[in-house]
Amino acid sequence: MIRPESSIKAILAGSPGQRVTARGWVKTRRDSKSVHFLQLSDGSCFADLQIVIDDGVIPAETLARISTGACIEASGTLVESAGGGQSIELKADGILVHGEADTTTYPLQKKGHSMEFLRDIAHLRSRSNTFGAVFRVRSALSFAIHQFFQKRGFVYLHAPIVTTSDCEGAGAMFGVSTLDLMNLPRTDEGEVDYSQDFFGKRASLTVSGQLEAECFALAFSNVYTFGPTFRAENSNTPRHLAEFWMIEPEMAFCDLDGNRALAEEFLKEIIAFVLDHCAADLEFFNKRIDGTVLETLEHVAASDFEHVTYTEAIRILERAGRDWEFPVHWGVDLQSEHERFLTEETFKKPVVVTDYPREIKAFYMRLNDDEKTVRAMDVLAPRIGEIIGGSQREERHDVLLDKIRAQHLPEEHYWWYLELRKYGSAPHAGFGLGLERMMMYITGMKNIRDVIPFPRTPGSAEF
Repeated sequence: MIRPESSIKAILAGSPGQRVTARGWVKTRRDSKSVHFLQLSDGSCFADLQIVIDDGVIPAETLARISTGACIEASGTLVESAGGGQSIELKADGILVHGEADTTTYPLQKKGHSMEFLRDIAHLRSRSNTFGAVFRVRSALSFAIHQFFQKRGFVYLHAPIVTTSDCEGAGAMFGVSTLDLMNLPRTDEGEVDYSQDFFGKRASLTVSGQLEAECFALAFSNVYTFGPTFRAENSNTPRHLAEFWMIEPEMAFCDLDGNRALAEEFLKEIIAFVLDHCAADLEFFNKRIDGTVLETLEHVAASDFEHVTYTEAIRILERAGRDWEFPVHWGVDLQSEHERFLTEETFKKPVVVTDYPREIKAFYMRLNDDEKTVRAMDVLAPRIGEIIGGSQREERHDVLLDKIRAQHLPEEHYWWYLELRKYGSAPHAGFGLGLERMMMYITGMKNIRDVIPFPRTPGSAEF
């Protein structure tokens, strides 16, 4: 059985004289007259393990099978390294080749590769330095998120992936059906007869687990979801995916101020965790991807977030004297240029904007007493803009019903959501964080397709 202590990360923490066995994939090979050098990676850390093989120690036929991309097992003794770049190396006296790599076709050679090229070989790109670092950070970030909520007593909820309601009221949803597309059943009016479908009605992939989380918050007080969500927007921008992961906490007996405080605490703690546990990977991103990554993350982790209302933010933007690409006036949604101006130039730290106009926010957000704004919040961060969106939820049955009708949403889809307001309703609030958007912020990667293992985008569902 393979144990964690046999990982390259553990081996590199060892001392000269130790006998070890390293397993992994060859990244490079170079040869001299009397010695052979291999760089071995198993993904456990950013650094590679250098393996030194004296000529004649390993059978020539075995050495001939080792090339870039091959999977091997090397046994030997750790020694102090004579070269630069590593303090110890493995002097091998035994090699087992688990899998050879065809050197004529193996695409990951020792040279720079474009992100576009690496997306085309997503089954192999995790072996590269960049994507090895990306997915180690993604793993650490996911752990930090669970840890944050678990140690505060939140209950982890697996929200459904198939749903018959649209949380955002946006309509850009993927349909789920077992009907024969070449022979669709029709009603007398000519519409598709979904009563004959698997679920007996029209169903889709979820855009959010929030509504279901509200059900559980009104029984368990504090819950969170962490799972895949889907949007069928035909968008090919570097910021959009058809499938992505969302973290959505929901808290009973919580108002907008409590929601805002938790969101700030959440961001600071998960960033600090990644800074502590992924130092080598973040150094790589800071050096190769975006030179502001470390400075920005450390600044956010140490900052007290600013708080302004939407009305105050609009006033600041109107007085900025800028020729905005998207004109500013009360009632418009804030764009990235506005959000970055507030965080990078005005306050020079993260900003939470609250109390947005009701017309530009979702139906479930609690209406303020002015009846013009809702208790919404967006957390804006330097370098990226909006990173968290949330609100205090509308807990009053009549007000919620009026808002559903005003937005022309089908009441029958939300009957159970409305009933929550009839049977022991309570003030409650929550927010959502897109994992991939957070990954872009932490790593500095410029395209959201490069922070998820297998991106789903219009026209592309390979792998």
